[in-house]
Amino acid sequence: MKVITAPEALDLKGSYSVFLAGSIEGDTVQRWQDIVIEKLKNKEGMLLNPRRDAWDASWKQDIENPVFKAQVCWELEALEKADLIVMYFDKSTKSPISLLELGLFAKSGKLVVCCPDGFWRKGNVAIVCERYNVSEVQSLEALIDEVKMKMG
Repeated sequence: MKVITAPEALDLKGSYSVFLAGSIEGDTVQRWQDIVIEKLKNKEGMLLNPRRDAWDASWKQDIENPVFKAQVCWELEALEKADLIVMYFDKSTKSPISLLELGLFAKSGKLVVCCPDGFWRKGNVAIVCERYNVSEVQSLEALIDEVKMKMG
């Protein structure tokens, strides 16, 4: 499994690709992406990871900030190009950008969502998933199992 991390070039070369969407919010949340990467390391394909080591929380989140704009554009391009989007909502976060991405890609047919009990907008997420026939699982382990199944 190859991992492409923001802001690396998104050269997917026909490989099955999975975007790791969901809760990040600094270091206040478990690094669930690392768990997924470890569990899938022996699979063929690419993982697109928006979590970058060189993130600076002091960056102004403004369209005029070229570093911030590049990050957001990378994420949008990766979401669009990915064959599968896995989305994990950590119950200790608000995850407003993940909620936005859920709305953007709910109709795409390529989402698998994990929204455990306790997430502050669990009801909204469940209703969107039901309405748009998005697969929803209840644990990170089940999310990883869904990825393995879809990757073959």
